[in-house]
Amino acid sequence: MLHTTHLQLAYGKRIIIEDLSIQGLVPGTVTALLGPNGSGKSTLLKALAGLLPIQAGHIVLNGQNLAQCSPAERARQLVYLPQSLPAEVHLRVMESVLVAANASRLGNEQTNLTTILELLDRLGIGGLAMHYLDQLSGGQKQLVGLAQALIRHPRLLLLDEPLSALDLNYQFHVMNLLRQVTRDQGLITLIVLHDLNIALRHSDHALLIQHGTLLAQGRPEVVITTETLAQAYGVKARIEPCSRGTLRVLIDGLHATHHA
Repeated sequence: MLHTTHLQLAYGKRIIIEDLSIQGLVPGTVTALLGPNGSGKSTLLKALAGLLPIQAGHIVLNGQNLAQCSPAERARQLVYLPQSLPAEVHLRVMESVLVAANASRLGNEQTNLTTILELLDRLGIGGLAMHYLDQLSGGQKQLVGLAQALIRHPRLLLLDEPLSALDLNYQFHVMNLLRQVTRDQGLITLIVLHDLNIALRHSDHALLIQHGTLLAQGRPEVVITTETLAQAYGVKARIEPCSRGTLRVLIDGLHATHHA
């Protein structure tokens, strides 16, 4: 499982995350990382990925302190997908995913090609296999980035707003696929989301942070409440079931005294 204890992160002298302890996130579950803009979500993912040094605390994955892992060992255990892929990469989609597969030393080339085509089809972008990355839309690039992450079969999957450029159809499709792959492969998936209704519907667990501190953690319906949304986002909200019983967040207004 994944957990952190008394984690502190900073850019220079400015502390972004302070004394953040996450209870064990277990394999086979999707955890939504929630919070207002500037709360430290992306910073936390970068630290978990080893791209940002920690000032204090520990990050432990399956009993191993990640700070003591070599970059190569950490790369074998986790994959971090940022909000966008590099803009000027002139590789075909198939080639870019093959590079990611080979980086994880998966099988032989023929097996990789077959697996890649199947994965691209599952993501709904099989027809883009021979297209160049630098000719794709932002949403298509996000889907390719997700293929590059999933082909490596990590233990920990860190996704920073992978739905931001996707339309409603692909958002639902991708979250369904992520949940299925997470369960089938026993992954620990941590995903930054802004849409609270997606978090309620598609995640098993949720973390809500504000100003670098953990406000709530647990089941999504326990974390996303009228009280926590007022404190974190400054909104007057109701959480009510729709006609099919799925919980939905409804915003009625703002709290005048709240400051982000």
